[in-house]
Amino acid sequence: MDLLASFVDLWHSTGLYNFTGGQAIMIAVCLVILWLGIVKEFEPLLLLPIGFGGLLANIPVAGIAVLSTTTVVDGQLVTQVGGFLGQIYQFGINSGLFPLFIFIGIGAMTDFGPLIANPKTSLLGGAAQLGIFTTLIGAILLSQAFGFGFTLKDAASIGIIGGADGPTAIFLSSRLAPHLLGAIAVAAYSYMALVPIIQPPIMKLLTTREERMIKMEQLRTVSKREKIIFPLLVLGICILLIPDATPLVGSLMFGNMLRESGVVDRLSKTAQNEFINIVTILLGLAVGSKLSHDKFLRPETLGILALGLLAFSVGTAGGVLLGKLMNKLGMKINPLIGAAGVSAVPMSARVVNKVGLEANPQNFLLMHAMGPNVSGVIGSAVAAGVLLAVCR
Repeated sequence: MDLLASFVDLWHSTGLYNFTGGQAIMIAVCLVILWLGIVKEFEPLLLLPIGFGGLLANIPVAGIAVLSTTTVVDGQLVTQVGGFLGQIYQFGINSGLFPLFIFIGIGAMTDFGPLIANPKTSLLGGAAQLGIFTTLIGAILLSQAFGFGFTLKDAASIGIIGGADGPTAIFLSSRLAPHLLGAIAVAAYSYMALVPIIQPPIMKLLTTREERMIKMEQLRTVSKREKIIFPLLVLGICILLIPDATPLVGSLMFGNMLRESGVVDRLSKTAQNEFINIVTILLGLAVGSKLSHDKFLRPETLGILALGLLAFSVGTAGGVLLGKLMNKLGMKINPLIGAAGVSAVPMSARVVNKVGLEANPQNFLLMHAMGPNVSGVIGSAVAAGVLLAVCR
């Protein structure tokens, strides 16, 4: 009998016995994410860790994504250590460190020269944030109409998907709606990866061939002094007007200062390579840990995915439409570059360049599109700060 009981206990501890339909569905979803990253090469640096983290999170019994907990037993604090993905999540996502670390690396890789050379393109980056606030309202209306139960904090976290900035989406949702983090992160990075598919039809629908053929003047050379002053100026304005955005903006500008100062090449190269690569792995695994079936397979997940697509589309349209208006006002702006304001750096700028070349093989818009592209990064961080200040 003891031997039989041992075999029964062994059977009860297997994955076959404990597997649920929800776990099987989520494992299939994670395999699709891995397929998109490996076969389609859609943001593989993030989709691979996220997809694999999701696989690990849905392994029955193992508790790999379980968070550490502290309880009081007989008057003493007892800590129950969670799974390794849960510990990574608590260290980097709960604390908000990983998105800030990513922004340091992005800052070190970003050249703000095109934005400094043509500062009016910052307006396009601002217009592209229209999707964030439109979707915030949409989430509230959807909640009232269909009973999704989205609060203002939930709606703000969903809306930030429109900025097409994964770290910002993670930073804000971890603060305001951690229970929605998995769906929001997957939506944000999925739509970033689908930029070459989503944006061109919107860009072509809202512009004429003549507008897409507009050539812009070559950008002036930006001095080193201007590039050093710029991050300090942006940080100063942020401190005075939107202090809640300074964690993100400050990290971005610190990374950029490493790049532009020219005196800390080792630190700059480390931030651009080893540092951001390590954090990307940990961030992806931590986000993937929230793809467990009990957290992801909910009706509101479909609502988040739909609203995220709306946010991204409205953001693209907002940038393009403002570009058309600026061109009508005599600023000689190719409206296509407004689509780069969604901040998916540098993919959206490359898409703008490709669509411009289709209309005119001599029309090279890449550097012009980088202006609204990098201003979109700043804009999404500022929008996150505004939402954090309003909703906390």
